[in-house]
Amino acid sequence: MRYLDENDVRRLLRIEDLITAMRQVLAEFSSGKWKQPLRGVLGQHGGFFGVMPASGSAMGIKMVTFYPNNAGTKLPTHMAVIALFDPETGEPLALMDGRYITEMRTAAVSAVATDVLAAKDAKVLTLLGAGVQAHAHLEVLPHVRQFEEMRVWNHHPEKAQAFAEKHGLNAMELEEAVRDADVVVTATSAREPILKGEWLKPGAHVNAVGASRPDWRELDDDAMRNVVVVDSYEGARNEAGDVILSGATPFAELGEILNGTKRVAPGTTTIFKSLGMAVEDVATAKLVYDAALQR
Repeated sequence: MRYLDENDVRRLLRIEDLITAMRQVLAEFSSGKWKQPLRGVLGQHGGFFGVMPASGSAMGIKMVTFYPNNAGTKLPTHMAVIALFDPETGEPLALMDGRYITEMRTAAVSAVATDVLAAKDAKVLTLLGAGVQAHAHLEVLPHVRQFEEMRVWNHHPEKAQAFAEKHGLNAMELEEAVRDADVVVTATSAREPILKGEWLKPGAHVNAVGASRPDWRELDDDAMRNVVVVDSYEGARNEAGDVILSGATPFAELGEILNGTKRVAPGTTTIFKSLGMAVEDVATAKLVYDAALQR
């Protein structure tokens, strides 16, 4: 059984291949080709320990920790390992670091959602948050849209300014950053809504990747009255505070849009609520494992 550390994963994982893999696995998931139970979560010491198995064309399990209080320390808020197995024989194939996989597959799924839901001529990208996920989305989303202006906001203005200076963005106040943006990413640690629907321009697209607990929110009720697309109906009903607390009814899974069984009209204001799924992690781990075999 191979072991791949984060440096190995970084070296082997290509963004274009990852976006393609996420597009495929999301479509397969909504077609019933994968088995994935709701993730199990244990809360302890101010953090969470999650167990996420999945089986389809690949088989594996991610074990992930989320400790929000690690923010500002030497440790990441999210850490993980993924075990990959042969789905035909049950043979253990690899154990690999899952922190970077979690980071990049989240942004790649947002890229898939942006590609099918955002305006084709989207030019303005706004990042709400200046952490790991903001960086990942800044790296990945330009693979599907050519942005002419990119903005960032953070509840710590000095962090937004540092992020903006490092990456060539404009650090702005919250409302100003959202208004007139074509694509908005909410990647914050907020537990109460920070994004107001009244700020969104008609036809804007939001990738909401924070607020991963049933009592946490990033978007207000007004924002959630737009067309809501989720990665998983079951996950959204049980884990997404933005969906649960607003009473929103998701219109579709992203995989249904990809499969053509659901359609969103051009010019629609859309919200993609992303919780992350085991199928994404396992498919990404298989992508990394296959790349390692070719070396």
